[in-house]
Amino acid sequence: MDRTVTKEPRPPLIELCVEGIDGLLAAQAAGADRVELCSSLVEGGITPSLGTVRAALESATIPFHVIVRPRGGDFLYSDAEYRTMVADVGALRGLGVAGVVVGCLTADGAIDEARMSGLVEAAGPLNVTCHRAFDMTHDPVEALEALIRCKVGRVLTSGQRDTALEGADLLAQLVRQAGQRIIILGCGGLVPDNIGEVRRRTGLTELHFAALADVPSAMRYRNPHVGMGGTDLDREYRNTVTDEALVAATIAAARA
Repeated sequence: MDRTVTKEPRPPLIELCVEGIDGLLAAQAAGADRVELCSSLVEGGITPSLGTVRAALESATIPFHVIVRPRGGDFLYSDAEYRTMVADVGALRGLGVAGVVVGCLTADGAIDEARMSGLVEAAGPLNVTCHRAFDMTHDPVEALEALIRCKVGRVLTSGQRDTALEGADLLAQLVRQAGQRIIILGCGGLVPDNIGEVRRRTGLTELHFAALADVPSAMRYRNPHVGMGGTDLDREYRNTVTDEALVAATIAAARA
């Protein structure tokens, strides 16, 4: 009698990229497994305030990783900026977060191994993820090996394309290259209509998306003569939030 038991594949781990404490609360209510906590997602995410992190620690029922990125733009940092990153990682370690999300490149588009190793050392026991700075490297195969040498635990990537669907071939290649040495965390335009296909084509075991929606500000008085920065004055009266229903629908599609 054949007693072989076929194991069902594990459901993918789902990480939500959120802005602030309200985003974290929406993500965990909708069933996310983990959160990447950021500020200013309009800039691709920068380091949130320590007050935000403390509030998250008080409210979170799931692990969250905190992005350590001192500004928007490229990932080539000055010495002063890098020192602030090391200090932020140390502060977050002291607060007891689950992990940090970092990324430093050289001017020629390679992983800055000296700086990444320094951040890993500063993080100590924390999980360390390299964010999509990886997608700006000139040689993803070598970049992945560099992150492994730096003892980074996972890398967030869309396969060096705007969406994970477009980058699916490289994502599958990176999953094979990584083996058990580093986790590939796939991202890039993941929605209910495509997340299952991306998972099937790539073999990803961890998936990352934002599920954002713009909602009107509740402000009744609106001064049309002044803005707080930039030329899009309507942006002052538009808030970008984590859409709890969209999170739940995308998770369900990923695990179907």
